[in-house]
Amino acid sequence: MQYKDWLNEWLECYVKPSSKQKTYIRYSEIVSQHIISALGDYDMNEITPLILQRFTTELLQSGNIKTKKGLSANSVNGIITVIQNSLKAAYAIGQIKEYSANKIKRPKAREKQVTCFTPTEQKQIEQAVFNGKKPKMFGVVLCLYTGLRIGELLALEWKDVDFQKGTINVCKSCHDGKDDGGKFARITDTPKTETSQRVIPFPKQLIPYLRNLKKDTNSEYVVASNSDKLISVRAYQRSFELFLKRLNIPHKGFHSLRHTFATRALECGMDVKTLSEILGHKNANVTLNRYVHSLMDHKRDMMNRLGKMIEKNDSKN
Repeated sequence: MQYKDWLNEWLECYVKPSSKQKTYIRYSEIVSQHIISALGDYDMNEITPLILQRFTTELLQSGNIKTKKGLSANSVNGIITVIQNSLKAAYAIGQIKEYSANKIKRPKAREKQVTCFTPTEQKQIEQAVFNGKKPKMFGVVLCLYTGLRIGELLALEWKDVDFQKGTINVCKSCHDGKDDGGKFARITDTPKTETSQRVIPFPKQLIPYLRNLKKDTNSEYVVASNSDKLISVRAYQRSFELFLKRLNIPHKGFHSLRHTFATRALECGMDVKTLSEILGHKNANVTLNRYVHSLMDHKRDMMNRLGKMIEKNDSKN
């Protein structure tokens, strides 16, 4: 069987029924944009580790379809994952004699640098939201004090907010995509991972703001447009970009709000295990590895406090 025929079979019979729609769409795009043109005509038993390694090198050198430049290590690793999963499934049901795609040497991906807003910028953002006339922008403050992802924020309904307990039930997320008719749609699904499904407490200081927001909106969603229409992820990201521009704050992505929450929480003394559960990370090591480098100022302050012992010892002498 040619690899392109198996890829189509694999996507429809194995990936689509068992994966999130977002995963199925991403895998389909990778197959159509990168894999079929390079490897699709091969008989699956002809695909050797060397062929796959050469393909990996080509992706790193000139894999970008638009610019013809190299793809990032993260993008290439995503393509390798699709190849490995598809060939592993083929081997499991006897479509190929052996599975050797695990011999690909993956490019080393760098941990993305965490960017967050300074305390001064955060205060400026909060004041602009509270003094502004756009209720939908309160979602920005909510992310600063809960660490919600943008998809989790936009999918949040009032029934998920428990005012008495002061908690938010994160049980769904949304993303931009296309419906069965090929038209643009906002798609709601379960959160990113199992650990992303969580109940998190929010600061009691937010309760009056949330109550007023609920009273002034007719939408079932916490973040809604003035016309109560669903807001797409891209539209809300764009609103945030323009919001920062009006405040003359250097551009940072919406996800920086989540990073800012995590950084402030650690600065306030929150333990890593608690923070990990609030963020919905798989384990505390993920949290620690991601945010340990963003706390240099805090570390320096702690070391300087320790250093004051030197001054005390000098005064005794």
